[in-house]
Amino acid sequence: MFKKIVFLALLLGSFSYAQTGTLIVLNKSDDTADLIDLTSKKSMATIPTGDGPHEVAVSKDGLLGVVTNYGRASWPGSSLTIIDIPGMRDLKTIKLPYGAPHGIEFIDRKHVLVTCEADKKLIVVNIVNGNVTKAIDTDQETSHMVVYAPISKRAFVANIRSGSVSVIDLENEKLEKIIKTGAGAEGVALSANGKEVWITNRGADTVSIIDASSLEITKEFASEKFPIRAKATRDGKYVLVSNAQTGDVNIFNASSKELVKTISMGITVEEKEASRLFQDFDKSPVPVGILVHPNSQYAFVANTNADIITIIDLRKLEVAGRLTAGKEPDGLGFSNAKQ
Repeated sequence: MFKKIVFLALLLGSFSYAQTGTLIVLNKSDDTADLIDLTSKKSMATIPTGDGPHEVAVSKDGLLGVVTNYGRASWPGSSLTIIDIPGMRDLKTIKLPYGAPHGIEFIDRKHVLVTCEADKKLIVVNIVNGNVTKAIDTDQETSHMVVYAPISKRAFVANIRSGSVSVIDLENEKLEKIIKTGAGAEGVALSANGKEVWITNRGADTVSIIDASSLEITKEFASEKFPIRAKATRDGKYVLVSNAQTGDVNIFNASSKELVKTISMGITVEEKEASRLFQDFDKSPVPVGILVHPNSQYAFVANTNADIITIIDLRKLEVAGRLTAGKEPDGLGFSNAKQ
């Protein structure tokens, strides 16, 4: 079916061309990753991945991107794609013994954490030799996103169907605690100071804050509707939450947890193809993945039903422009490595 997109505001030239770096955009339906130059705002390369790429982690030096190939609803994926970002090419594919890999995060130069939904696992993968070095049960359904908290050497896994967070002690390779946060626990973000973990509960329309050391929930508040991702700014000022059904992003004060502003994506999708994952979301562009630039001045939000990346100016707290990639963009990454 033809997809008609309406921009509620025309934005030209408001995004700073002095912005540098490469934005990695995963296109779930195209099975590709776009490398977008933030100076020119154009894709420099479109790189093939495995089936259904959902999330990407970028190494600290910005040289490598590691993509989770989640697969489709009818068949789970079971691989990672390693991307040479400066070389703009795929290096290799790592086959996994577990299915539906989704959330991913680097924990050191050689190792990544990966959630595997089909097997209720959190695994550690050595991306150099391709081996799984640890596999720990989450004991929960639909283990989706993950963050690592160095302050306590724990991983926090959000479990959608169970409405919970599995806390994993990585040093001792064990499940330490299950924390019930709310229906549809999905998005997870580590605060800039590393002391808090923010969880978005998409079914409950709430956000839960977990103390990364005590493992207690310290605060809960609303974010409507269908809060699906969260991301903290490095300067410790804000945490952004994308609300897929209402088509906006809530900006919260990271310290007070108060809502500072709600920013509409400024796009409506009048018609959409039946093949798209998000169907019952009215005319929302369905903002999902969030990437905050390291300078904390700009954020990038993947509008998966509109095939658009919306740029937010975090100094003015307003939409500053658009980028385009492939079909159903979702996972986002950033690299400052020179091309």
